[in-house]
Amino acid sequence: MIGEMYLTITNWDNQSMAHEFIFQALSTVPEIQHLLFTFFLLLYLTILFGNSSVLLVICTDRSLHTPMYFFLASLSCLEVCYTTVVVPQMLASTIDLHRTIPLVNCAIQMFFFTTLGGTDCFMLTVMAYDRYVAICHPLRYTLIMTWQVCVWLVIGSLIFSIVLCLHVTVLIFSLPFCGYQPKINHFLCDLPPVLKVACADTHLQQIALHGVGIIYLTIPFILICISYVYIVAAILRIKTTSGRHQAFSTCSSHLTVVVLQYGVCSLVYLRPKSSTSEDDDRKLALVYTFVTPLLNPLIYTLRNRDIKQALKKVMKKMVASQT
Repeated sequence: MIGEMYLTITNWDNQSMAHEFIFQALSTVPEIQHLLFTFFLLLYLTILFGNSSVLLVICTDRSLHTPMYFFLASLSCLEVCYTTVVVPQMLASTIDLHRTIPLVNCAIQMFFFTTLGGTDCFMLTVMAYDRYVAICHPLRYTLIMTWQVCVWLVIGSLIFSIVLCLHVTVLIFSLPFCGYQPKINHFLCDLPPVLKVACADTHLQQIALHGVGIIYLTIPFILICISYVYIVAAILRIKTTSGRHQAFSTCSSHLTVVVLQYGVCSLVYLRPKSSTSEDDDRKLALVYTFVTPLLNPLIYTLRNRDIKQALKKVMKKMVASQT
């Protein structure tokens, strides 16, 4: 498969008149460009700091070395990589009047963007399964969610996403793109906007796009909903109010992230082509590029007592080491 992608890339010159894409400017006013650059840079640094802090706290505090926090640390790591694939190029395009990207670089960005984003969706499903086992089968939790199982769930999610996205990327970039510099009405090489600048029949690629959307969004969301049906039923059987509150509190943060992630992505990848607006897609892309990775560590930190306590310990150690 890797050889197929290499042959596809090396044959682009014969298949297409285009050698690079040009991104649509978010603004052509210099003052606004610099303002947007500063704003997005601050958001990016906040995302890196927030997710890295969650990752550091979970790795250093032994009390958080449990499957639930292992999956949360994996999710934070994915968020850091996910935004890093997109944001640096976006920042350069914000203040660069040319805003061009070679086709090879565009394909690489698309592959990593979709791979990491898809793995993110799978990880939310894995986290729902972890909560299902913890609440519905608490006595068997340690037997079911062993470290070997947890590691393979993460690795399996990543491998499956790599294989799927490699096929889709090759399929899309086997198309010819007409014009010297086709303009993408977007700030990244996402699947729908790249398909729109192809000068060939994209029916097969559109089917593949919706198939990927179903695999990444619909199926995982259904599995998450099924998990929470059993979780809610188990919580309602808990006799004490404090017990029900404690059980639900471990799931509320995850539910908030799921609704935000799947809601926004479904609007982009599962809408009919005729109802898709490029400007709307760019606005929604800003949400899952910046807002979701930014809110994830905040949601899990502010709503999780264990992480807040561990974070305080780390901060106290850092202050003590400097005095």
